[in-house]
Amino acid sequence: MDEAKAAYTEQDSDEFSLLDLALVLAENLRVLILVPLAAGLAALGISYLIPPTYTATTRILPPAQQQSTSAALAAQLGSLAGLVGGSAGLKNSADQYVALLKSRSVYDAIIQRFDLRKLYDERYIEDARKELEKQSRVSAGVKDGIISIEVDDRDPKRAADMANAFVEELRNLSKTLAITEAAQRRLFFEEQLTQAKDNLTKSELTLRGSAVSEATLRTVPQSALEALARLKAQITAQEIKLASMRTFMTDSNPEFRLAIQELVALRAELSKAEQSNTSKATGEGVEYIAKYRDFKYHETLFELMAKQYELARLDEAREGAVIQVVDAAQPPERKSKPKKALIAVLTTLAVFFATVLFVFVRQAFRNMAGQSKSAEKLWRLRRLLWLRRA
Repeated sequence: MDEAKAAYTEQDSDEFSLLDLALVLAENLRVLILVPLAAGLAALGISYLIPPTYTATTRILPPAQQQSTSAALAAQLGSLAGLVGGSAGLKNSADQYVALLKSRSVYDAIIQRFDLRKLYDERYIEDARKELEKQSRVSAGVKDGIISIEVDDRDPKRAADMANAFVEELRNLSKTLAITEAAQRRLFFEEQLTQAKDNLTKSELTLRGSAVSEATLRTVPQSALEALARLKAQITAQEIKLASMRTFMTDSNPEFRLAIQELVALRAELSKAEQSNTSKATGEGVEYIAKYRDFKYHETLFELMAKQYELARLDEAREGAVIQVVDAAQPPERKSKPKKALIAVLTTLAVFFATVLFVFVRQAFRNMAGQSKSAEKLWRLRRLLWLRRA
């Protein structure tokens, strides 16, 4: 019986509390309606004073990594074919181009082109760069890989021009960088070709300055010397290949071990060929043979590097490094900011909840003031707060 009475009392207490809350809301209904509504209308009016912002968007398709043409002639180039596989590019070109679009080089070019330090009222270019980063967004599609460039500005035409300028500056930057796998190989073999050409010229001048008799030439045939030069060039190429493989393979890798065995076999073959062809020559013949073999060695390397360089150029031309514009930015006809209706609705909701909280807190203080103990505590709290202010 007592438990049932206690439960009924507790239920009655809960119902009384809910009724109190409903009563408080009903008593302040006018405030809860007029204050949020007035705040929403005020926010709507203020939003008309905010200068409109326009967003221009351009979409580009970055170059895709393609299979190298040089792989078809790998067998003809011997050990140098291993160099092709060691220079793999990035797997996701879209992410790479997004990073380039967000680079300092592109930002600074845009800032200088449109005089953004004056437009953004920034004294330092670093601050203007941060502001440009806020006003622009670059993202790549997960499935299609298309890169979107969005730029916000108060002038619709300038917003479109800046979005398109990002593409132009990206093209300018990509011309100075070896981005694609073919471009990286082209740059590598261009350096090697220049070095090989210089060495070939020096060896040719050295060979021309040496005198040798016809008997020496008959002692060691020209074909034998050329074979020695080819072996020496293959050994050098194999050593370069091993150095490249060490960057992404361990010593226990079967392919790496096979390459070492090939290098050992080439060195042994070269040693036998040298002993066989130089044993018949003496005196000035030995010196001439060494110079002629050195000349043929550099000539062979130059030919191999020239082939690889031309193949890399063809691959780069085929890839084109062409940044295709899917949708060029056009001056937007509608503003993107501020969204007046959204501002008004959010302000109305925020002020409504704040007003409800204020009403409940005020009612709680009134209830506390009606009780003796609570009134005493409330008086002490007010007194302490007043003393701290004083």
